[in-house]
Amino acid sequence: MARKKKHEEPANHERWLVSYADFITLLFAFFVVMFASSNMDKARAQQVSESVKKALENGHTLAKLAAILGGTVDDVGKGNAMARGPGGAKRSPKEAPEPEPVLAELLPSLEFLTRELEAEVRAGKMKLNLEPRGLVISLPQAAFFPSGQDTIDPATFPSLGKVAGVILELPNPVRLEGHTDSVPIHNSRFHSNWELSAARSIAMLELLAARFRVPRDRMAIAGYAENAPVDSNATAEGRAQNRRVDLVILSKSGMLPEPLPGSQKPAAARAPHGD
Repeated sequence: MARKKKHEEPANHERWLVSYADFITLLFAFFVVMFASSNMDKARAQQVSESVKKALENGHTLAKLAAILGGTVDDVGKGNAMARGPGGAKRSPKEAPEPEPVLAELLPSLEFLTRELEAEVRAGKMKLNLEPRGLVISLPQAAFFPSGQDTIDPATFPSLGKVAGVILELPNPVRLEGHTDSVPIHNSRFHSNWELSAARSIAMLELLAARFRVPRDRMAIAGYAENAPVDSNATAEGRAQNRRVDLVILSKSGMLPEPLPGSQKPAAARAPHGD
């Protein structure tokens, strides 16, 4: 008998659908995982936010943050989770970034000096002002320096000691700014107001460093001559206000700007008597 020929099965042109379906399934699973991870991060972030808020209200910030972040609080109050990198390995001291120095809030210092220097302020021997650039302690020439000289009157040392005590308690840098009136000076030692204003700043720096142990690397000096007046140079009273040394305990923003130029202050005028 003759064998019957087997009919060849037709080719299946839809096999790609199986691979495509597998790919779509994997892609769907991937996005599900990503979505779930995102929700977990949001939940943890919300949990951290709520914990920080409660901790700030109750005064237990470190303990609550450590509980959320997986760390514990050690005997010096630092969560160990903060000292670990990926995988829980502790960072070596060399790897840990050095913290930036925090500039102290200056309002308490102003209040303290206002009380301590009440007599000096009332007598017009000092002025205290809290400005955006820092705490400005203004020392009039008449109370601290002889006319035309850079020698500090020893009678002012107790008052300066109170100021130095505050400086030593703060991390803020200090700038000593010398100012004169607009009357030119020319004596045997100083040939210009620039020299006189800078010399008085240096004299104040030397006194704070040598007598009161204020570190020199925390201080800077500047001489502005007549270019940053606080009053008009047209009157004797105004010129007396302009002759001064400003001791500025700098704020963070005050480390950049300089005092306003003379063009933005009262107009200068010539007078017959100098510093």
